[in-house]
Amino acid sequence: MPSDTAPIVFDGHNDLLSKLWRAGGLAAVDGALMGRDGALDGPKARAGGFGGGFFAIYVPDPDRDLDSLMEAFARPDYDIPLPDPIPQAQALPVALGQAAILLDLERRGGCRICRSTADIRAAWDAGVMAAIMHLEGAEAIDPDLHALDVLHAAGLRSLGPVWSRSTIFGHGVPFRFPSSPDIGAGLTDHGARLVARCDELRIMLDVSHLNAAGFEDVARLSRQPLVATHSNAHALCAHSRNLTDGQLAMIRDTDGMVGLNFATSFLRADGRKDADTTLDDVLRHLDHLIERVGEDRVGLGSDYDGAVVPEAVATVADLPALRRAMREHGYGEGLVAKLCHGNWLRVLDEIWGR
Repeated sequence: MPSDTAPIVFDGHNDLLSKLWRAGGLAAVDGALMGRDGALDGPKARAGGFGGGFFAIYVPDPDRDLDSLMEAFARPDYDIPLPDPIPQAQALPVALGQAAILLDLERRGGCRICRSTADIRAAWDAGVMAAIMHLEGAEAIDPDLHALDVLHAAGLRSLGPVWSRSTIFGHGVPFRFPSSPDIGAGLTDHGARLVARCDELRIMLDVSHLNAAGFEDVARLSRQPLVATHSNAHALCAHSRNLTDGQLAMIRDTDGMVGLNFATSFLRADGRKDADTTLDDVLRHLDHLIERVGEDRVGLGSDYDGAVVPEAVATVADLPALRRAMREHGYGEGLVAKLCHGNWLRVLDEIWGR
Protein backbone atom coordinates (compact mmCIF):
# COMPACT_ATOMS: atom_id res chain seq x y z
CA MET A 1 0.00 0.00 0.00
CA PRO A 2 1.58 3.35 -1.02
CA SER A 3 2.39 5.73 1.82
CA ASP A 4 0.69 9.12 1.98
CA THR A 5 3.99 10.67 3.17
CA ALA A 6 6.12 9.21 0.37
CA PRO A 7 7.69 9.88 -2.03
CA ILE A 8 9.50 12.83 -0.45
CA VAL A 9 8.41 16.17 -1.89
CA PHE A 10 11.18 18.45 -3.12
CA ASP A 11 9.60 21.78 -3.91
CA GLY A 12 10.48 24.48 -6.42
CA HIS A 13 9.64 27.53 -4.31
CA ASN A 14 8.82 28.73 -0.81
CA ASP A 15 8.95 32.15 0.85
CA LEU A 16 9.79 31.08 4.41
CA LEU A 17 12.92 33.24 4.60
CA SER A 18 11.18 36.51 3.78
CA LYS A 19 8.39 35.62 6.21
CA LEU A 20 10.91 35.01 9.00
CA TRP A 21 12.82 38.17 8.10
CA ARG A 22 9.66 40.23 8.45
CA ALA A 23 8.77 38.41 11.70
CA GLY A 24 12.03 39.35 13.40
CA GLY A 25 14.88 37.73 11.49
CA LEU A 26 17.11 35.39 13.47
CA ALA A 27 14.82 35.77 16.46
CA ALA A 28 12.08 34.03 14.45
CA VAL A 29 14.11 30.93 13.60
CA ASP A 30 12.81 29.01 16.62
CA GLY A 31 9.36 29.04 15.05
CA ALA A 32 10.65 27.50 11.83
CA LEU A 33 12.28 24.73 13.85
CA MET A 34 9.54 24.07 16.43
CA GLY A 35 6.29 25.28 14.84
CA ARG A 36 4.89 28.56 13.57
CA ASP A 37 1.70 30.07 12.19
CA GLY A 38 2.49 29.48 8.54
CA ALA A 39 2.75 26.91 5.80
CA LEU A 40 6.23 25.56 6.50
CA ASP A 41 8.10 24.53 9.63
CA GLY A 42 9.89 21.48 10.98
CA PRO A 43 6.91 19.62 12.50
CA LYS A 44 4.70 20.23 9.46
CA ALA A 45 7.48 19.07 7.13
CA ARG A 46 7.86 15.79 9.02
CA ALA A 47 4.08 15.27 9.05
CA GLY A 48 3.76 15.82 5.29
CA GLY A 49 6.88 14.14 3.96
CA PHE A 50 8.33 17.47 2.83
CA GLY A 51 12.02 17.10 2.08
CA GLY A 52 12.88 20.71 1.28
CA GLY A 53 13.43 22.61 -1.94
CA PHE A 54 14.24 26.12 -3.15
CA PHE A 55 14.25 28.64 -0.28
CA ALA A 56 13.73 32.07 -1.84
CA ILE A 57 15.49 35.25 -0.77
CA TYR A 58 13.04 37.99 -1.74
CA VAL A 59 13.25 41.75 -1.16
CA PRO A 60 9.70 43.01 -0.41
CA ASP A 61 8.45 46.42 -1.44
CA PRO A 62 8.34 48.58 1.72
CA ASP A 63 5.34 50.59 0.52
CA ARG A 64 3.10 47.77 -0.77
CA ASP A 65 -0.45 47.80 0.66
CA LEU A 66 -1.36 44.11 1.03
CA ASP A 67 -5.04 44.78 1.81
CA SER A 68 -5.59 46.66 -1.44
CA LEU A 69 -3.74 43.90 -3.30
CA MET A 70 -6.10 41.26 -1.93
CA GLU A 71 -9.11 43.36 -2.94
CA ALA A 72 -7.72 43.67 -6.48
CA PHE A 73 -7.17 39.93 -6.83
CA ALA A 74 -10.81 39.32 -5.89
CA ARG A 75 -12.05 41.23 -8.96
CA PRO A 76 -12.89 39.38 -12.21
CA ASP A 77 -10.03 41.20 -13.95
CA TYR A 78 -7.14 43.21 -12.58
CA ASP A 79 -3.96 45.03 -13.58
CA ILE A 80 -1.81 45.76 -10.55
CA PRO A 81 1.02 48.23 -11.24
CA LEU A 82 4.46 46.98 -10.35
CA PRO A 83 6.33 48.82 -7.61
CA ASP A 84 9.36 50.92 -8.46
CA PRO A 85 12.77 49.25 -8.70
CA ILE A 86 14.65 48.91 -5.41
CA PRO A 87 18.23 50.25 -5.37
CA GLN A 88 20.96 47.68 -4.87
CA ALA A 89 22.25 49.41 -1.74
CA GLN A 90 18.80 49.07 -0.18
CA ALA A 91 18.23 45.50 -1.34
CA LEU A 92 21.56 43.95 -0.34
CA PRO A 93 21.11 44.17 3.48
CA VAL A 94 17.68 42.53 3.15
CA ALA A 95 19.07 39.70 1.03
CA LEU A 96 21.97 39.17 3.42
CA GLY A 97 19.56 39.13 6.35
CA GLN A 98 17.54 36.35 4.75
CA ALA A 99 20.67 34.42 3.78
CA ALA A 100 21.75 34.67 7.42
CA ILE A 101 18.44 33.14 8.49
CA LEU A 102 19.02 30.15 6.20
CA LEU A 103 22.58 29.77 7.48
CA ASP A 104 21.27 29.85 11.06
CA LEU A 105 18.67 27.21 10.24
CA GLU A 106 21.47 25.02 8.93
CA ARG A 107 23.68 25.61 11.99
CA ARG A 108 20.80 24.58 14.23
CA GLY A 109 20.05 21.40 12.32
CA GLY A 110 16.83 22.52 10.66
CA CYS A 111 18.11 22.10 7.11
CA ARG A 112 21.20 21.50 5.03
CA ILE A 113 22.16 24.05 2.36
CA CYS A 114 22.75 21.97 -0.75
CA ARG A 115 25.19 22.72 -3.54
CA SER A 116 24.79 19.40 -5.39
CA THR A 117 22.24 16.65 -5.78
CA ALA A 118 24.58 14.46 -3.70
CA ASP A 119 24.07 17.00 -0.90
CA ILE A 120 20.28 16.69 -1.30
CA ARG A 121 20.37 12.91 -1.06
CA ALA A 122 22.75 13.06 1.90
CA ALA A 123 20.39 15.43 3.71
CA TRP A 124 17.49 13.04 3.20
CA ASP A 125 19.57 10.11 4.39
CA ALA A 126 20.22 12.12 7.56
CA GLY A 127 16.53 13.00 7.95
CA VAL A 128 17.17 16.72 7.35
CA MET A 129 15.43 19.15 5.00
CA ALA A 130 17.48 19.94 1.89
CA ALA A 131 17.60 23.66 1.07
CA ILE A 132 18.69 25.38 -2.13
CA MET A 133 19.53 29.04 -1.59
CA HIS A 134 17.57 30.87 -4.30
CA LEU A 135 17.46 34.58 -5.14
CA GLU A 136 14.01 35.67 -6.35
CA GLY A 137 14.82 38.92 -8.11
CA ALA A 138 18.40 40.14 -8.45
CA GLU A 139 18.00 43.60 -6.86
CA ALA A 140 20.78 42.75 -4.41
CA ILE A 141 23.32 42.10 -7.20
CA ASP A 142 25.56 44.97 -8.30
CA PRO A 143 26.44 45.71 -11.96
CA ASP A 144 29.93 44.23 -11.46
CA LEU A 145 28.37 40.99 -10.10
CA HIS A 146 30.59 40.99 -7.01
CA ALA A 147 27.63 40.25 -4.74
CA LEU A 148 26.76 37.30 -6.95
CA ASP A 149 30.17 35.75 -6.35
CA VAL A 150 29.90 36.31 -2.58
CA LEU A 151 26.41 34.81 -2.40
CA HIS A 152 27.55 31.87 -4.52
CA ALA A 153 30.31 31.22 -1.98
CA ALA A 154 27.62 31.24 0.74
CA GLY A 155 25.61 28.61 -1.14
CA LEU A 156 23.52 30.40 -3.77
CA ARG A 157 22.71 27.92 -6.54
CA SER A 158 19.55 29.33 -8.15
CA LEU A 159 18.52 32.82 -9.28
CA GLY A 160 15.65 34.61 -10.98
CA PRO A 161 16.79 37.89 -12.61
CA VAL A 162 13.53 39.58 -11.60
CA TRP A 163 10.61 39.25 -9.26
CA SER A 164 8.23 40.89 -11.72
CA ARG A 165 9.40 44.42 -10.81
CA SER A 166 12.22 45.65 -13.04
CA THR A 167 15.86 45.35 -12.06
CA ILE A 168 19.01 46.51 -13.83
CA PHE A 169 19.02 43.03 -15.37
CA GLY A 170 15.57 42.83 -16.95
CA HIS A 171 11.82 43.19 -16.80
CA GLY A 172 9.09 40.96 -15.48
CA VAL A 173 5.37 40.60 -15.81
CA PRO A 174 2.86 42.57 -13.74
CA PHE A 175 0.08 40.80 -11.87
CA ARG A 176 -2.43 41.20 -14.67
CA PHE A 177 -5.44 39.02 -15.55
CA PRO A 178 -6.30 38.26 -18.24
CA SER A 179 -3.03 38.99 -19.99
CA SER A 180 -0.30 37.54 -22.14
CA PRO A 181 3.27 37.44 -20.74
CA ASP A 182 4.37 39.22 -23.95
CA ILE A 183 4.77 42.57 -22.21
CA GLY A 184 7.68 44.88 -22.97
CA ALA A 185 11.43 44.51 -23.25
CA GLY A 186 13.46 41.59 -21.94
CA LEU A 187 16.98 41.39 -20.52
CA THR A 188 19.31 44.37 -20.46
CA ASP A 189 23.03 44.28 -21.26
CA HIS A 190 23.62 43.77 -17.52
CA GLY A 191 21.16 40.88 -17.71
CA ALA A 192 23.10 39.22 -20.51
CA ARG A 193 26.28 39.40 -18.39
CA LEU A 194 24.38 37.99 -15.42
CA VAL A 195 23.23 35.01 -17.50
CA ALA A 196 26.78 34.35 -18.68
CA ARG A 197 28.18 34.49 -15.14
CA CYS A 198 25.45 32.22 -13.78
CA ASP A 199 26.31 29.70 -16.49
CA GLU A 200 29.98 29.89 -15.48
CA LEU A 201 29.13 29.33 -11.81
CA ARG A 202 26.45 26.74 -12.58
CA ILE A 203 23.82 28.83 -10.84
CA MET A 204 20.41 27.72 -12.12
CA LEU A 205 18.44 30.45 -13.90
CA ASP A 206 14.73 30.69 -13.05
CA VAL A 207 12.46 32.18 -15.74
CA SER A 208 9.29 32.19 -13.60
CA HIS A 209 8.77 35.97 -13.33
CA LEU A 210 10.33 37.03 -16.63
CA ASN A 211 8.19 38.39 -19.41
CA ALA A 212 8.13 36.68 -22.81
CA ALA A 213 11.05 38.69 -24.19
CA GLY A 214 13.20 37.96 -21.13
CA PHE A 215 12.31 34.27 -21.31
CA GLU A 216 13.45 34.19 -24.94
CA ASP A 217 16.64 36.08 -24.07
CA VAL A 218 17.56 33.48 -21.43
CA ALA A 219 16.82 30.71 -23.95
CA ARG A 220 19.10 32.40 -26.50
CA LEU A 221 21.96 33.29 -24.16
CA SER A 222 22.16 30.45 -21.65
CA ARG A 223 23.54 26.96 -22.12
CA GLN A 224 21.29 25.65 -19.35
CA PRO A 225 17.95 23.84 -19.63
CA LEU A 226 15.09 26.33 -19.22
CA VAL A 227 13.58 26.08 -15.73
CA ALA A 228 10.49 27.77 -14.28
CA THR A 229 10.46 26.96 -10.57
CA HIS A 230 6.86 28.02 -9.86
CA SER A 231 4.66 28.65 -12.90
CA ASN A 232 1.51 27.20 -14.47
CA ALA A 233 -0.20 26.79 -17.84
CA HIS A 234 -1.45 29.97 -19.52
CA ALA A 235 -3.85 27.89 -21.63
CA LEU A 236 -5.80 27.05 -18.45
CA CYS A 237 -5.40 30.33 -16.56
CA ALA A 238 -4.70 33.39 -18.71
CA HIS A 239 -2.51 35.14 -16.14
CA SER A 240 0.55 37.06 -17.28
CA ARG A 241 2.64 34.96 -14.85
CA ASN A 242 1.77 31.68 -16.53
CA LEU A 243 3.60 29.94 -19.37
CA THR A 244 2.18 29.80 -22.88
CA ASP A 245 2.25 26.56 -24.85
CA GLY A 246 5.01 28.09 -26.97
CA GLN A 247 7.14 28.68 -23.88
CA LEU A 248 6.40 25.16 -22.65
CA ALA A 249 7.63 23.82 -25.99
CA MET A 250 10.89 25.71 -25.51
CA ILE A 251 11.28 24.21 -22.03
CA ARG A 252 10.64 20.75 -23.46
CA ASP A 253 13.17 21.26 -26.24
CA THR A 254 15.93 22.19 -23.75
CA ASP A 255 15.04 19.24 -21.48
CA GLY A 256 14.10 21.74 -18.80
CA MET A 257 11.58 21.80 -15.99
CA VAL A 258 8.37 23.40 -14.69
CA GLY A 259 7.40 23.43 -11.02
CA LEU A 260 3.63 23.73 -10.64
CA ASN A 261 2.62 26.73 -8.53
CA PHE A 262 -0.14 26.18 -5.93
CA ALA A 263 -1.15 29.88 -5.95
CA THR A 264 -4.86 29.89 -6.75
CA SER A 265 -4.62 33.04 -8.88
CA PHE A 266 -2.39 31.04 -11.28
CA LEU A 267 -4.50 27.86 -11.05
CA ARG A 268 -8.08 29.02 -11.42
CA ALA A 269 -9.61 29.79 -14.81
CA ASP A 270 -10.97 33.03 -13.29
CA GLY A 271 -7.57 34.11 -11.92
CA ARG A 272 -8.88 34.75 -8.39
CA LYS A 273 -7.11 34.42 -5.06
CA ASP A 274 -9.47 32.06 -3.28
CA ALA A 275 -8.49 29.22 -0.96
CA ASP A 276 -11.81 27.56 -1.79
CA THR A 277 -10.15 25.98 -4.83
CA THR A 278 -10.12 22.23 -5.33
CA LEU A 279 -7.22 19.97 -6.20
CA ASP A 280 -8.99 19.35 -9.52
CA ASP A 281 -7.42 22.62 -10.70
CA VAL A 282 -3.97 21.38 -9.63
CA LEU A 283 -4.51 18.16 -11.54
CA ARG A 284 -5.73 19.98 -14.67
CA HIS A 285 -2.51 21.97 -14.77
CA LEU A 286 -0.38 18.89 -14.08
CA ASP A 287 -2.12 17.07 -16.95
CA HIS A 288 -1.53 19.98 -19.32
CA LEU A 289 2.10 20.43 -18.33
CA ILE A 290 2.80 16.71 -18.66
CA GLU A 291 1.14 16.69 -22.09
CA ARG A 292 3.18 19.68 -23.28
CA VAL A 293 6.63 19.08 -21.77
CA GLY A 294 6.59 15.38 -20.87
CA GLU A 295 6.42 13.50 -17.60
CA ASP A 296 10.18 13.88 -16.98
CA ARG A 297 9.99 17.69 -16.89
CA VAL A 298 7.23 18.53 -14.39
CA GLY A 299 7.41 18.90 -10.62
CA LEU A 300 6.01 21.00 -7.80
CA GLY A 301 6.72 24.66 -7.02
CA SER A 302 4.23 25.41 -4.29
CA ASP A 303 4.92 29.09 -3.40
CA TYR A 304 4.20 28.17 0.24
CA ASP A 305 4.28 31.13 2.62
CA GLY A 306 4.04 33.44 -0.36
CA ALA A 307 0.59 32.85 -1.85
CA VAL A 308 -3.02 31.88 -1.21
CA VAL A 309 -3.14 28.15 -1.97
CA PRO A 310 -6.01 25.61 -2.01
CA GLU A 311 -7.29 24.83 1.46
CA ALA A 312 -6.71 21.10 0.86
CA VAL A 313 -2.95 21.75 0.72
CA ALA A 314 -2.77 24.79 2.99
CA THR A 315 0.54 23.72 4.55
CA VAL A 316 3.27 21.18 3.87
CA ALA A 317 1.59 18.93 6.45
CA ASP A 318 -1.27 18.56 3.93
CA LEU A 319 0.87 17.16 1.10
CA PRO A 320 -0.47 13.63 1.69
CA ALA A 321 -3.76 14.90 0.23
CA LEU A 322 -1.98 15.82 -3.00
CA ARG A 323 -0.27 12.43 -3.27
CA ARG A 324 -3.65 10.71 -2.78
CA ALA A 325 -5.26 12.96 -5.39
CA MET A 326 -2.55 12.17 -7.94
CA ARG A 327 -2.94 8.44 -7.39
CA GLU A 328 -6.73 8.61 -7.55
CA HIS A 329 -6.38 10.62 -10.76
CA GLY A 330 -4.57 7.66 -12.31
CA TYR A 331 -0.92 8.64 -11.93
CA GLY A 332 1.22 5.55 -11.36
CA GLU A 333 3.84 5.32 -8.63
CA GLY A 334 6.68 6.03 -11.04
CA LEU A 335 5.08 9.26 -12.22
CA VAL A 336 4.19 10.33 -8.66
CA ALA A 337 7.85 9.89 -7.66
CA LYS A 338 8.99 11.96 -10.64
CA LEU A 339 6.55 14.76 -9.83
CA CYS A 340 7.41 14.77 -6.13
CA HIS A 341 11.18 14.97 -6.50
CA GLY A 342 12.71 12.81 -9.25
CA ASN A 343 12.44 15.38 -12.01
CA TRP A 344 13.99 18.13 -9.87
CA LEU A 345 17.00 15.91 -9.16
CA ARG A 346 17.32 15.11 -12.87
CA VAL A 347 17.46 18.74 -14.02
CA LEU A 348 19.75 19.79 -11.14
CA ASP A 349 22.12 16.96 -12.06
CA GLU A 350 22.22 18.43 -15.55
CA ILE A 351 22.82 22.04 -14.44
CA TRP A 352 25.08 21.53 -11.43
CA GLY A 353 26.81 18.29 -12.40
CA ARG A 354 26.62 15.29 -10.11
